[in-house]
Amino acid sequence: MLGFRVLASTVCLVSVLLLGYGYWLQFVEHLEPCPLCIFQRIAFMALASTGFIAVFHNPSSLGRRMYAVLGVLFSLGGSLVAARHVWLQSLPPDRVPECGPGLDYLIEVFSFTEMLGKVFTGSGECATIDWSFLYLSMPAWALIWFVLLGTIFAIGGLRR
Repeated sequence: MLGFRVLASTVCLVSVLLLGYGYWLQFVEHLEPCPLCIFQRIAFMALASTGFIAVFHNPSSLGRRMYAVLGVLFSLGGSLVAARHVWLQSLPPDRVPECGPGLDYLIEVFSFTEMLGKVFTGSGECATIDWSFLYLSMPAWALIWFVLLGTIFAIGGLRR
């Protein structure tokens, strides 16, 4: 059986690699992320940070459970954002919401809760599929990775 530190380091490494690929697409391939993509990146950063801290903390049984709960919560949050993104991409073109202002503008003008509401309402830019692999869009792959990484944290932290 793999130990908790190995599983936590796996979550950290995979999250960092996924983030690296996202930044490569943004800065090298010039594929700009939409607001929902940015929130998915934040969830991957939270997973990577939790895994990194857990590896170096090397917690006892209670600590492993706490890291597992955190990891599962971050994975769940990322999964919800990715699922919403996949849903927006599945809408027929006439049902897609109008494109809204960018995330920078929303952060400057609205309160945090108003900004979140507008982001999760979605916009036309979030419904665009600019990248796919094996017939799945980037948010669909992100959803798969969130489920896998959350499962790894749960297995690592909740077993004896």
